Amino acid sequence: MTQQKVAVVTGAGRGIGRAIAVDLARAGAELVLVGRDRAALQETLVCVERAREGAQALIVAGDVADAQTSDQAVQSAMERFGRVDYAIANAGQTLDQLIMRLKPAEVAHVLSVNLSSAFSLCAAVARPMIKQRSGSIVLISSIVGLIGGAGQAAYAASKAGLLGLAKSTAKELGSRNVRVNAVAPGFIETAMTDALSPEAKARFLSGVPLGRMGTPEDVSGTVAFLCSDAARYITGQTLIVDGGFVM
Repeated sequence: MTQQKVAVVTGAGRGIGRAIAVDLARAGAELVLVGRDRAALQETLVCVERAREGAQALIVAGDVADAQTSDQAVQSAMERFGRVDYAIANAGQTLDQLIMRLKPAEVAHVLSVNLSSAFSLCAAVARPMIKQRSGSIVLISSIVGLIGGAGQAAYAASKAGLLGLAKSTAKELGSRNVRVNAVAPGFIETAMTDALSPEAKARFLSGVPLGRMGTPEDVSGTVAFLCSDAARYITGQTLIVDGGFVM
């Protein structure tokens, strides 16, 4: 009998996080959905149940900037399902501001949500994954973490930090068959990019060889691959999902 897989997904209330939850549900995983907005998580729960009849999902409403939220999510998974196979650190916070105008509290908040929360999730799932000698952790970074962006120093620094976290954690956990990778999305259709002007979108798309924005499903499919047995020999890597923008 095949062992049921269990996934913890942060930032699961909308956009990329919701798409990841749906794709993992279709792949047969049970879910622990983590985010600040309980109503949005309830909507994701409905999507998960539609994606696979009989899918089970728990909701953990809380701020991932608080390490206790990750601890609670993993504890809930262990109590309900007895294991955690996949952990997806997707929660993120943007901040566009020139570095000379950034306030220390703003920088601390972005780093806490985007980077420290991923540390907390990795630490929380490490013990059960080591014990079961298997697991896949995926950190959602950004191409901005690879190439930077004017007015995005805090955001870029936090997303670049995820790449180092993925490599270091992959080296720590690899001997126990626990894989850690990062995904760096480019210009993806989400509420975040909806706020951009048509002119700004046109400027960005002019540099995308595939000539279109990505969808949350473009990213979630990559995450599902990294969680699958098809990626069983991939760890410490960053997969770029950007239509060719970064080459």
